[in-house]
Amino acid sequence: MGTAEFVGLYLLNSLFWKWVLSWGGAQWLEGWKSMVFLDWFTWHWNAEQIRLYALVIWSFSTVFFLLGLFKPEWRF
Repeated sequence: MGTAEFVGLYLLNSLFWKWVLSWGGAQWLEGWKSMVFLDWFTWHWNAEQIRLYALVIWSFSTVFFLLGLFKPEWRF
């Protein structure tokens, strides 16, 4: 995977997590939609729990993005 593709995918991923955290995505995802878009175990979570999940996942994906940016063989 090239650097431009890698950066583009990270930006799309970040846009999704920003939507969940700040732009009302967590409220929209409450209920069965969280099971479809996030994971099966999130169907009963409220908006605050979904926001926490989004923050943790976005943090980990940022760390992995930085690792992959400087070590291209780690991109997957």
